[in-house]
Amino acid sequence: MNPITLETIKPIVIEKLQNLAQEHHRTLEEEINVILENAVSIQQEENSIAENREDCEGNTFWAGLQKFRRIIQDEGVIFTDEDFADLRDRSVGREIDL
Repeated sequence: MNPITLETIKPIVIEKLQNLAQEHHRTLEEEINVILENAVSIQQEENSIAENREDCEGNTFWAGLQKFRRIIQDEGVIFTDEDFADLRDRSVGREIDL
């Protein structure tokens, strides 16, 4: 792995990084690695969210239903009548005077 030199970082930033490293009981190098890993993870999550949003935009209900069916089929989810047995309220409701 190639070393990374950060010569242009302002001294105040280095000081803040050192303070963070101390708070987290890490070396400066470990702290910088954690910060970079978190930044990359956040960027990947944002990209994934953006892709999902693009997938949803302009889709019709039918396309969404088909996607849902593919997902549950791929994951092996099986719905039975028991899953929906007590879903509906079967009471007659309340009486009202007209």
